[in-house]
Amino acid sequence: MKEVVVISGKGGTGKTSITAAFANLAGSDLVLADCDVDAADMHLLMKPDFAEQEDFFSGETARIIQDNCTACGKCFDVCRFKAISVIQGQYIVDPVSCEGCGYCARVCPTETIVNDIPKVGEWYISTIKTQGTMVHAKLNIGADNSGKLVAKVKNEARQIAENLHKGLILVDGSPGIGCPVVSSLSGASLVVLVTEPSVSGLHDLKRVWQLVKNFNLPAGCIINKSDINPQKSKEIMAFLNKNDIPLVIELPYSEQFTTAMTLGKTIVEIEDKQLSELIAKAWNSITNKYI
Repeated sequence: MKEVVVISGKGGTGKTSITAAFANLAGSDLVLADCDVDAADMHLLMKPDFAEQEDFFSGETARIIQDNCTACGKCFDVCRFKAISVIQGQYIVDPVSCEGCGYCARVCPTETIVNDIPKVGEWYISTIKTQGTMVHAKLNIGADNSGKLVAKVKNEARQIAENLHKGLILVDGSPGIGCPVVSSLSGASLVVLVTEPSVSGLHDLKRVWQLVKNFNLPAGCIINKSDINPQKSKEIMAFLNKNDIPLVIELPYSEQFTTAMTLGKTIVEIEDKQLSELIAKAWNSITNKYI
């Protein structure tokens, strides 16, 4: 089983739009995994039915049982995260600030502090408009453990691909280089880096490439909106050549991407022959040359 993981060093490069277009071209031949759980939006383009839904619990959060609390203040004194405050004479834990370290529970003389495992998000298995299967998730606002939720999405996608005898998983990873990106890269057969010709685009491409390089994963690069800054495009090409990163395709800037998103469609579903042919060429290059 092969996994193509599409990531970018920063948001706004067109990563999700390109991944959705790839998924549309592949139809039901693959399992799609949306691992951008912090800001999931693949569902806007792929029209999932949310047929299966399950809550996701992870991490720990302290809770003070008020009936047994003697208000000694020891928990307040030891909490280095300032997650405990006094409200109307009661010691209260702020679940957003609490890191679940358990130190407050350890020092509580009446053992009145417990650690709960909170619900931090939801994950889904859906049939999408291509009649393929998509595994996706949504992390609650301000919740931690996005890397663990990404791992859950990927594991479910692998199980489904195995059960359905699908040889390919397409992953829309998170932007940046944090924990959810590292989790997205686990088990990747090929990493597709999506960048744009801007100062931040080149800077973040270098950062995310260093991450991919550390995992010794094969990679190719798509330069989106390549014509908006020809000088930066040349600098990106020089970086790719220096590091032996194959260029998959250069895509021109087009407002058709925005038009397609407004319609809830991928770029290959609207009448833009040039872009559709370029996206198809990129997907064929990925599947034929690298997979």
